[in-house]
Amino acid sequence: MLKYTLTRLIMMIPTLIGITIVSFLVMHLAPGEPTDMVTDLNPQANLAAKARLREIYGLDKPLHLQYWNWLKNLSTLDLGRSMSPDRRPVRDKILERLPVTLSLNILSMFFIIAISLPLGLWAAVKAGGFFDRSSTVFVFIFFAAPSFWLALLGMWLFGVKLHWLPISGLTAINHDQMESSAKFMDYARHLIMPVVISSLGGLAGLSRYLRGNMLEIIRQDFLTTARAKGLSERVVIWKHALRNALIPVITILGLSVPGLVGGSVIMESIYAIPGLGQLFYVGVMGRDYPLVMGGLVIGAVLTLVGNLLADLGYALVDPRVRDQAFKGSKI
Repeated sequence: MLKYTLTRLIMMIPTLIGITIVSFLVMHLAPGEPTDMVTDLNPQANLAAKARLREIYGLDKPLHLQYWNWLKNLSTLDLGRSMSPDRRPVRDKILERLPVTLSLNILSMFFIIAISLPLGLWAAVKAGGFFDRSSTVFVFIFFAAPSFWLALLGMWLFGVKLHWLPISGLTAINHDQMESSAKFMDYARHLIMPVVISSLGGLAGLSRYLRGNMLEIIRQDFLTTARAKGLSERVVIWKHALRNALIPVITILGLSVPGLVGGSVIMESIYAIPGLGQLFYVGVMGRDYPLVMGGLVIGAVLTLVGNLLADLGYALVDPRVRDQAFKGSKI
């Protein structure tokens, strides 16, 4: 299995390079340049000033040379400097906001898994009953409702009308003067609404997906055989049915890994949370090429890692996949 994992990691390198080439080309095909954000708003900026700015940013070089220089810097984990007025290193900007985005999305994913799995399982076991029908209605409402509309509705209800939760930011104004326990509660109060609302759509989709898989597995002959051997219904459902139903769900969870960074743009923008989603949105609007490429590289790496984790998860859940992985690793 270790050799199989190392082989997959090595194969990720050419895939990642191909993704960066396509992303680099598409980004430069978009209309506008970083210099436009400076010169278009300055009536005194002439063509010579714009050409000087393009030279400073390295935009006057051929596109393949720009990519080669960026790729050489990437090999040393240098993502370049932002083209925004602060000219800070992109890596510093990302590391500064990474903990906020990871905290928000990891909490959301934990919330989704902790509720959707038992919800989908129980709905499948009680298929056609009151719980199944009522849960179906509620999850489809949350699945169909736009997340930005739910976010605004939550701000109006819990923040403006009831005054239970703050509606923006990550901390209160007097956060630095609070004690440790009060600081923790302050973080929690600011994260409750974004975490819950960003989880509703994924919770609804994953629970319905698991319910469908469970209904299909429950009808299989091997479960009838397990019951005929005298196994209890709990063992049949939790040990045999659920384990097989989780195999397709692992794919969804693996593909959810890139969302740990890029999936919170809407929530961070609405709730004014200083995370990576908000940072990359500002970078796209400002045509900040190094910052945008840094975000795309992180998203690409997480996508490849998510696919690898999904394959490893298959091997852990399904012995047939695990045997094939071991067999392939010995070749």
